[in-house]
Amino acid sequence: MAVAEKHLQARRRILESARPLIGMRGFSAVGLSQILEAANIPKGSFYHYFDSKEHFGEALLELYNEQYFQRMDELITAPGKNGFEKLSAYCQCWVDAQQAGCFGEKCLVVKLAAEVSDLSERMRLRLEEGTTGLIARLARIIEEGQADGSITNVSPARLMASVVYQTWLGATLMVKVTHQSYPFEEAFDATRQLVASQS
Repeated sequence: MAVAEKHLQARRRILESARPLIGMRGFSAVGLSQILEAANIPKGSFYHYFDSKEHFGEALLELYNEQYFQRMDELITAPGKNGFEKLSAYCQCWVDAQQAGCFGEKCLVVKLAAEVSDLSERMRLRLEEGTTGLIARLARIIEEGQADGSITNVSPARLMASVVYQTWLGATLMVKVTHQSYPFEEAFDATRQLVASQS
């Protein structure tokens, strides 16, 4: 195996191994030694793979966005489901992620948005790219539902997608605060009412 390929594989292993740690403890609370230990990479070699911890954080979010978008695209193209069913499946993944991790692990956006947005402009931009791409994909699902008749609200799909995303983002934070599931139940109700209502 070429040296460059080994380097890329080790770099990706660091990112994949660190993601659960960051998702659980936050970005600032996880040290470089913990990151390397999780990936089984020799101590002191972090800067062989990343210029800085900020660069690592940026790469972590880029990989997270890439994998999340891939799973969203699989949902969008899933056969045998109308737009509303696809939207409902996406919402269910928010719930499932709190237990088993429907799209990998618990949402890094929820965990890191408040923490890193004021600390790192580069990481904030990666978060913004992720949310923008996600909302665009939700809009495609809503447009499909409007076209097949399963979503009856004819309001702009991009606007509804943004509201849906913000609703579920807020519900996830409330679940963390309350340690109860009712915010998700309310988010499901709000989403159904939004897409079924007439403009």
